[in-house]
Amino acid sequence: MPQLGFGVWQVPDEEAERAVATALEAGYRSIDTAAVYGNEAGTGRGLAASGVAREELFVTTKLWNGPKQRWNRDAVLRAFDDSLGKLGLDHVDLYLIHWPRPMRDDFVSIWQAFEEIAAEGRARAVGVSNFRPADLDRLAGASGLVPAVNQIELHPLFPQDELRALHAERGITTEAWSPLGQGKELLTLPAVAAIAAKHGRSAAQVVLRWHLGHGHVAIPKSVTPARIRENLDVFGFELDADAVAALDALGAGPAARRIGPDPAVFDV
Repeated sequence: MPQLGFGVWQVPDEEAERAVATALEAGYRSIDTAAVYGNEAGTGRGLAASGVAREELFVTTKLWNGPKQRWNRDAVLRAFDDSLGKLGLDHVDLYLIHWPRPMRDDFVSIWQAFEEIAAEGRARAVGVSNFRPADLDRLAGASGLVPAVNQIELHPLFPQDELRALHAERGITTEAWSPLGQGKELLTLPAVAAIAAKHGRSAAQVVLRWHLGHGHVAIPKSVTPARIRENLDVFGFELDADAVAALDALGAGPAARRIGPDPAVFDV
């Protein structure tokens, strides 16, 4: 799995084809989408039009386990088949449960269907998204299959130290969504701006370099071609120890906070 991927959250389906094609032309090889994004079809068109061989691509999508139906085995398999059809693929490289929704108490049974999908090879790996330590413990108690990935909100303002430590202990890859903290606040902080100026890089490049240095997988999103390319151009420099320490300190500072929904209560 490439450590830096391209996310298409909030990209309309009709724009996804162009955005994905631009990302692949720039050199990305990992594309992250989800059923609820409504752009799996556009993403699939972009993949097909790129001319990049399938074996060079790493494609992730997610089960939108919303509350509109009971998520039993057959429902999960139907949803997975629907995603494959929209993407125009016979397999994905990673399939994730999008939210734990602990109040519904069904993610363990969903995971059992994921085990079947993985065993068939139609998903090369399966994992979860937005799972808390307690949710991972539930899975561990019910299944011998460890999630390959937990995709979580993660950025310098919300570093998730406890969860990252648990991932390291269990061999779960940490993947960051909104790795730039959705942009405006994080990227304009004086500490980030100072590090960017010191290294002659953009604020976004500095934050992405922080993720890579900590071993996270990151999936920044943009529809602007110049920014798509800029976000990938982060492998030619390293942050010094002072810069890493300054970014680490933001997680305990006055601006530190979660930006997205709280998985403990999110059920939409």
